[in-house]
Amino acid sequence: MKKAEMGRFSISPDEDSSSYSSNSDFNYSYPTKQAALKSHYADVDPENQNFLLESNVGKKKYETDFHPGTTSFGMSVFNLSNAIVGSGILGLSYAMANTGIALFIILLTFVSIFSLYSVHLLLKTANEGGSLLYEQLGHKAFGMVGKLTASGSITMQNIGAMSSYLFIVKYELPLVIQALMNIEDTNGLWYLNGDYLVLLVSLVLILPLSLLRNLGYLGYTSGLSLLCMMFFLIVVIFKKFQIPCPAEIAFLVNETVNGSLAQPAAFVGFNRTESDSCQPRYFIFNSQTVYAVPILTFSFVCHPAILPIYEELKGRSRRRMMNVSKISFFAMFLMYLLAALFGYLTFYEHVESELLHTYSSVMETDILLLIVRLAVLVAVTLTVPVVIFPIRSSITHLLCASKEFSWWRHSVITVSILVFTNLLVIFVPNIRDIFGFIGASAAAMLIFILPSAFYIKLVKKESMKSVQKIGAMFFLLSGIVVMTGSMALIVLDWVHNAPGGGH
Repeated sequence: MKKAEMGRFSISPDEDSSSYSSNSDFNYSYPTKQAALKSHYADVDPENQNFLLESNVGKKKYETDFHPGTTSFGMSVFNLSNAIVGSGILGLSYAMANTGIALFIILLTFVSIFSLYSVHLLLKTANEGGSLLYEQLGHKAFGMVGKLTASGSITMQNIGAMSSYLFIVKYELPLVIQALMNIEDTNGLWYLNGDYLVLLVSLVLILPLSLLRNLGYLGYTSGLSLLCMMFFLIVVIFKKFQIPCPAEIAFLVNETVNGSLAQPAAFVGFNRTESDSCQPRYFIFNSQTVYAVPILTFSFVCHPAILPIYEELKGRSRRRMMNVSKISFFAMFLMYLLAALFGYLTFYEHVESELLHTYSSVMETDILLLIVRLAVLVAVTLTVPVVIFPIRSSITHLLCASKEFSWWRHSVITVSILVFTNLLVIFVPNIRDIFGFIGASAAAMLIFILPSAFYIKLVKKESMKSVQKIGAMFFLLSGIVVMTGSMALIVLDWVHNAPGGGH
């Protein structure tokens, strides 16, 4: 699950954020993986940030002993991997089904490399710009416009993540209830309606947790989310060798004479012709191919968590953090590739935009799938309040930063965010649209456009004619092309194929 909110401190909203950066006797609270939460609280005036000491003349910024990190290299890799992996993994098989194996691997490789390059730009910009807050880098680079753009992109990305989590509740919870209660006829049962269940879960579970002022359980849910996705990957690989090819089943059914072999209910919906086969395809171009790049960019966004993880890295240096990033990105590259490949080779072009839901179309729910569904549901339900936390903090800071904490304001903003997200989940017909729109807009901003723009503006020691600046400029232009091109193609698909159906 995409968590831009990984990090280190459990900070109360009413605490003075300047105290966390203005004196050397920093008071640590217990370490958690609460990264970008901090970035939404603190917006300290640059002149009041004493990260940079005059006595550290010979050292690079943020690589001094003034604020030493406490997180080991291995734990930093875990934290960053956890920030990368998200609900986007459920849409990767759908992307492969609409690009082909070879084209998907090419796109996955390029998106992962570009994401890693943007981390390099971001770290260098933080060192030269003198800030470890994403929004403050935007403020230093482009004033209030830059700050609002950075904050808006992070907020959009988190709303997209929230929506994808609630989509999973909408798709999977009815199947879990149906399996547990052994219900065959689902017609007219309100408690098997995904829209009602999303509202119920939001009201009974998510809202009370979201109203808390501190999220001390964050570290546990972060680890649980990553473990759930690893378990999900293992099950996807296992099921590939257990589920027969849908085309072969349909072929056998069509060849049966006098109904001596009835089509199994498990494969209803796969009415394929004899000419169909289960042969993998390597290059595919269709109307849904345009969603591949946005889904991939959505899956690799972790940039709001980069700077807080960097700040907490023990023995902090840019090279050490880049090594953390390389290992994390490579691990997630392999995880994404395996999940997409085995999901695609199980269902081929019949993969739905949410892979886990596809299994219910081809087989009765067995105990393994039920456990996976329960694990994923628990993880996403506990993660939604975590994602609301930085959105609410950002909105509060932008609208009423100087005002004291108010439970009334706190509650109204929380309820408003939840209502807006629930409306998205109920009225947007397809999780693919969430992956596509957020991936093409906010994710493209966070991966391509903002890091390169900040780098070009804030890194003064390199001229505009240097290789580094020219590379950043090309990266910026490529991000603009990716964002505008993807958005245009997605909107065209919406216009020509509305309404979007299925899952």
